Amino acid sequence: MEQATKRSLRHLARRHQALSAEIAELDRDIAELCAAANPALLAVDGVGPEVASMLLVAAGDNPDRMRHEAAFAALCGASPVQASSGKTVRHRLNRGGNREANNALWRIAMVRLAHRHHSTEAYVHRRREEGRTDREIMRCLKRYIAREVFHALANPEDVPRAVDLRLQRLTTGISLATAAGHLGITVVRLSRLERGIVHSADLANTYQDWLNTQPSPAA
Repeated sequence: MEQATKRSLRHLARRHQALSAEIAELDRDIAELCAAANPALLAVDGVGPEVASMLLVAAGDNPDRMRHEAAFAALCGASPVQASSGKTVRHRLNRGGNREANNALWRIAMVRLAHRHHSTEAYVHRRREEGRTDREIMRCLKRYIAREVFHALANPEDVPRAVDLRLQRLTTGISLATAAGHLGITVVRLSRLERGIVHSADLANTYQDWLNTQPSPAA
């Protein structure tokens, strides 16, 4: 009985390792496809390869819903639905639209809140000062994020490539710790940005602007 249990555990361990390797390979493939299709979308704060793929599929399957920002928000189920009563003006969550895209917006919001994203926290604080409930704030936040995502999909901007940022830093002889200190972030976060693990258009552009002001070692 003991030997049979050990064999079963070894089999499960090998299966776990094989599936983990397969998942990692598929994740890399998805990341490469998303980066090739729309690097600007990956650079939106809170958007990783999986979320980007969900949004790209939703947009690609519904080109008629990409005419303008409001149509895209409706596609994602992020457009407001009026639920006013008497003199009280209220809106509720939209239960329609593409649920995968809606879930993608929710995940972006949760990532930003978890990492204390500055503009998102300011937006939430402002809405809370207006007396909005948590459900109303999430609805507003998803609509706010849908606007960002739409512009990344419809009018993508050039985003510095991670490998170029790292090369530029090394060329100027700046240490990772020095760069991170100037940007006010941890060395780990900057390292992840340079390796393409973390995506942030604002941070990447700020980083590149700062690197452009640094003299080369020969100067």
